[in-house]
Amino acid sequence: MGQLDGKVAIVTGSGRGIGQQIALRLARDGASVVVNDLDEGPAKETVAMIEALGGRAAACNGDVTAADFGERIVKTAVDSFGGCHILVNNAGYTWDNVIQKMSDEQWYAILEVHLTAPFRILRAFVNHLRPAVEAEQKSGKRVVRKVVNISSVSGVNGNPGQVNYSAAKAGIMGLTKTLAKEWGRYNVTVNAVAFGLIQTRLTQPLQAGESGTIDVQGRTVKVGVQGERLAVLNQMIPLGRGGTPEEAAGAVYLFCGPDSDYVSGQTLVVNGGM
Repeated sequence: MGQLDGKVAIVTGSGRGIGQQIALRLARDGASVVVNDLDEGPAKETVAMIEALGGRAAACNGDVTAADFGERIVKTAVDSFGGCHILVNNAGYTWDNVIQKMSDEQWYAILEVHLTAPFRILRAFVNHLRPAVEAEQKSGKRVVRKVVNISSVSGVNGNPGQVNYSAAKAGIMGLTKTLAKEWGRYNVTVNAVAFGLIQTRLTQPLQAGESGTIDVQGRTVKVGVQGERLAVLNQMIPLGRGGTPEEAAGAVYLFCGPDSDYVSGQTLVVNGGM
């Protein structure tokens, strides 16, 4: 018996990295999972991994910033598994620059994916949530639902070269605190996890002169951290290293299980003690 048996979870950006590990962690504990990625291939891989564990999963691929995406992914959860109990807003990427060199496109792209997209998904979620809660209350049931929004230490403390990302991740914390107050009456806890350095493709080590990139909707975005800088960052972390995606997923899971049913409106900083 898993603690999440009978629960349905949505995890955006779960084709790779932290999101994939969150989806697997929830599935191992019994949740049916709606997987999402911009690309079909990675999402299929995560679905196959969950099914290999004996779990249930469905994919809802595409751009989380699309105006209709929130409605579409919530509908996928309801149509595939009959409802939605856990929502993890994880999808995103970084597109860095100092403010005097940052274009409007860079600014809006990062705010769209990290703040506007979660807002739209949460708005769609509450439209499903309200009638479901009303039906549960009439039948005498009390079902606790969970929202976990992914923030960053850049949103907590700021970070040079990330004015767009830091602003969006700070905004996620404000959104989290407000929804914790609005949705308490629906038995929904709303919390955030702010990650420090986690070992993903966005923070992959680079050799001198090397430049890592990813493609996001036709945009070539630089990723990775120069090896010397990464070594310095690791030395600043009391645990001596960046976290793994599996460790990051464990922190998110803390807010998804029943042990956190009376914890809401909080931001958990996960940075190895830095």
